[in-house]
Amino acid sequence: MKVFLLSNQPERTTRLKMFEGTLKSLGYEVTVPRFNTKNWISIAGQAQKMIRDLHPDIVHIFNVPDVIYRDIPGMKGEHFDHLIYDYRSPWGLELQQTFRFPGRIFGERFEKELAESADIITTVNKPLGQKVKNYAPGKKVRVIPNYPARSFSEGENSAQAAEEASDKGPIIFIGRVCTQEGIETLLKIARDIPDQEFWIVGGGPFAWWYLKRLPANVLNLGWQPHDKVAGLVKKAKLCLIPREESVITPFSTDKSVWKLNEYLNMGKIVVASGITREEKRKNLIIVESSELKDAIIKRLHDRPEVMKPGDYKYWDSNTQAIKEVYESL
Repeated sequence: MKVFLLSNQPERTTRLKMFEGTLKSLGYEVTVPRFNTKNWISIAGQAQKMIRDLHPDIVHIFNVPDVIYRDIPGMKGEHFDHLIYDYRSPWGLELQQTFRFPGRIFGERFEKELAESADIITTVNKPLGQKVKNYAPGKKVRVIPNYPARSFSEGENSAQAAEEASDKGPIIFIGRVCTQEGIETLLKIARDIPDQEFWIVGGGPFAWWYLKRLPANVLNLGWQPHDKVAGLVKKAKLCLIPREESVITPFSTDKSVWKLNEYLNMGKIVVASGITREEKRKNLIIVESSELKDAIIKRLHDRPEVMKPGDYKYWDSNTQAIKEVYESL
């Protein structure tokens, strides 16, 4: 069976790459297109041509920005047989943050069109599953959480990481350096706790602006290869997700945030704001953004809870669910 996995930047879409690995292990013939442009119109045209040439059995679309894919459902039946819509982010709500309510109306229009056209819908957590089901009440929705691969951190390495972290270790932030990810909140907290070292691992188009006047206790390491990130997390005594509350918060949970699960699988204490707890997890502290600094100070000298085998969350636990999604078609 031929499968076509589609996003606008597949080489940077972690979730798509995880699906790709699982589907290949299950014996599917998987095609992932590569685009030589970031122009949405060009990407749409290239994707449609590839689908016409390949004639896959299944097209699996990973959402955001959904408008790129608006013409692909109309190709179903003639150029491919089945459509899966992966609802991994509430694009309409993201647009609302920048363009107010008209942005939400625009984005959710295309979310609804894709949900209604899909044979089955996959998503990352229950809140997003309920939201997308409101667009297409009769469609089956399957939750496939964003859990990391075992290769990032195994249980024994996680236990070792927890043991090796000392009271003098840094507080680490990994991710995009931008307002949405809470960089301004992080820098304010760092200034308020001058004796504590902070590490920033990441970047972004405006990172130079946010980081141009760093406090002396903040070290900017920039983007790092993923295979080096585990080693940096291993040295940290605490991991930080400093987001502000927004319309996205109810839909951003412990099942959908990649780095949160990477941190927890390394046996680290994670202090987070701007996200919602979906299930009880060891070493995860979620607070309001206004309480973030106090929560950090309170736990600076805490040791992580000891992790047991059942506490780790790995991507391969999704294999059976992915198999059932594809076999249902």
